Amino acid sequence: MPENKVVRLAHGGGGSMTQQLIEKIFLPVFGNSVLNRLDDSAFIPWPGTGLAFTTDSFVVKPVFFPGGDIGRLAVCGTVNDLAASGAEPKYISAGFIIEEGFPFDDLRRIAVSMKEAAEEAGVCVAAGDTKVVGKGQCDGLFINTSGIGLVEKEPVTGSGAVPGDAVLVNASLGRHGLAVVTARDELGFSDRISSDVAPLNRLASSVRAECRVHAMRDATRGGIAAVLNEIAVQSGAAIELKESLIPLDEDVKAACALLGFDPLYVANEGVMAFFVAENEAEKALAVMKKNVYGRSAARIGSVLEAPRGRVTLKTILGSHRIVDMPSGEQLPRIC
Repeated sequence: MPENKVVRLAHGGGGSMTQQLIEKIFLPVFGNSVLNRLDDSAFIPWPGTGLAFTTDSFVVKPVFFPGGDIGRLAVCGTVNDLAASGAEPKYISAGFIIEEGFPFDDLRRIAVSMKEAAEEAGVCVAAGDTKVVGKGQCDGLFINTSGIGLVEKEPVTGSGAVPGDAVLVNASLGRHGLAVVTARDELGFSDRISSDVAPLNRLASSVRAECRVHAMRDATRGGIAAVLNEIAVQSGAAIELKESLIPLDEDVKAACALLGFDPLYVANEGVMAFFVAENEAEKALAVMKKNVYGRSAARIGSVLEAPRGRVTLKTILGSHRIVDMPSGEQLPRIC
């Protein structure tokens, strides 16, 4: 069957093939003024305030991995999408698609993990649904979540970055994707990296309370490379990263070198990119470092005038290379 006639795994990777799927299939059918903004959450005007609404599905394999599980991932992923849009997360739903034969003990453990993550984030699991499918039809457990948050100030969009902004991240990169992939027994890793999966809404709210944030986005599928490319295109600006400034833990560096991965493209679940004016960069970093999930906060680059819509990396050798939007999926089934 021709390549462009069927859905491939790479269409779910958050890169250019995902964008093609959205642009060729979904936007022509569902396109409207709310959806067409293509931010992580939809902003819905509402009397007295604004609402942010988001939805996501989680198919991670394995469902338990160092540092987390599919339940914690589902809650934190939804909370972070709302937070990245400038909302205060309030309520989420949880839909479970369970394969026949899935152990009760594992399901209970995942439910407890979701509850703990929701309590940490300060959100309420307000609605849910359960479906069971036959053996071999689901690969254990899939979870769908939706979330609603309140937008008291102006919403934050991916189109707000402007030349002169500093690009900041709250934590070191690449831990989640590598934690999941090294948990897969076929790779034979003995020392496993722990996922960074965490709710970042309180950290994001603290930064916004102290600084004017022009844009922000959590760096999940496709890693920091994907989200920065999205923001560069939406904002019509250029982003230059500096390799010497990018925070990477030594175990992440070693695993990426062994597996041949570029850490800029590895998924995170506890990393958010912030775009703030140059004169507020140090203040924003100081605010992040007061939060348990911001202790490794760092500036990684700047927003420039040109080349518009492009992300580049200044290497430690002083040369420049283009950081393209990922085309497919480096690590499938990691969220």
